[in-house]
Amino acid sequence: MWFMLAQMVFAAMEPPERVVPGETWAAKTPEEVGLDRAALDLFAEYVGGRGCVVRYGYMVYSWGDAAERGDVASAAKPWYAHFLLKAVEDGKIGSVDDPAVRFEPRLNEINPNLNHKDAKIAWRHFANQTSCYGVTEPPGTAYCYNDWQMALFWDTLFLNVYGATRENVDETVVHPLLTDALQCEDDPTFMAFGVKERPGRVGVSPRDFARFGLLYLNGGNWRGRQLLRRDLAAMAVSEPLSNAIPQSAGEAAAMIDGQRSIGSRNVPDNQTDHYGSYSWLWWTNGIDRQGIRHWEDAPDDAYAASGHGGKRFMGVVPSLDLIVSWNDSGVQSWEMTNEAWRRLVASFLAK
Repeated sequence: MWFMLAQMVFAAMEPPERVVPGETWAAKTPEEVGLDRAALDLFAEYVGGRGCVVRYGYMVYSWGDAAERGDVASAAKPWYAHFLLKAVEDGKIGSVDDPAVRFEPRLNEINPNLNHKDAKIAWRHFANQTSCYGVTEPPGTAYCYNDWQMALFWDTLFLNVYGATRENVDETVVHPLLTDALQCEDDPTFMAFGVKERPGRVGVSPRDFARFGLLYLNGGNWRGRQLLRRDLAAMAVSEPLSNAIPQSAGEAAAMIDGQRSIGSRNVPDNQTDHYGSYSWLWWTNGIDRQGIRHWEDAPDDAYAASGHGGKRFMGVVPSLDLIVSWNDSGVQSWEMTNEAWRRLVASFLAK
């Protein structure tokens, strides 16, 4: 219903020519792109923190300091998927279905009582949180949102596949393969807390994170350059897990000696279900086992990177040519994220 109403509003205006930012964002007022400033003010007041709204490639609204770089917690995970798919495109990895044990032989050594199940972990399993690393199920049979496996994924991909170190991963991988091309303004980093404190955590400003969202909205293309193959970029945000895949039972299994976590230290770590909405480390607006849409008040095609229950967030809505990015917000749950979406959508419907 909201979309039909929005179409009626949009039909009365000629949308501006789409742009892609260069060294800085081109700007327009909310009204120039069909948004209501007062409604956006109410949205930003609810979300809190700092952030920005982008439409048609223009920076149209911001609150707080959208240039401040900060840790984005689990919202970093789509960056990991991006570099996995880039490694496949560049031939560093043959396929997302290749076993990760080729780059991390210690996976052969653990859980002999479980038929060395971890040797069968494929890259696809890491990037959909179905590796079942640290729990007893075989890879691919259950969903386990697990920060121990994320650390293993990050270390294996960036240190072993890309051949980087924690000290040089920004200079040898992140900047040349992604953020330099996006012309990010605020120096994104994989070392949000430094090389000794949870390496792999992304530090990025809301306005730079919006550039990453715009890359995916544009199918992996940036100013005429294909930074990621279009089919891979589309796959990343459009293949949510089937509801036939259960959440892990959460029975602990052995991990590699000395295994670090990139966040949670719970053992076993089994934080949430996928709700029919988890796609290559992105959250989509899918439908769960009870037939309920993930964000009922968001457009069906919305997808997002989300951390700390929505406190740190970047969302994309292709049907509206819209990106929203925030950090340090007061949003702390899926319900609050949905309410933020509702208020943002209301800015299209206000007369």
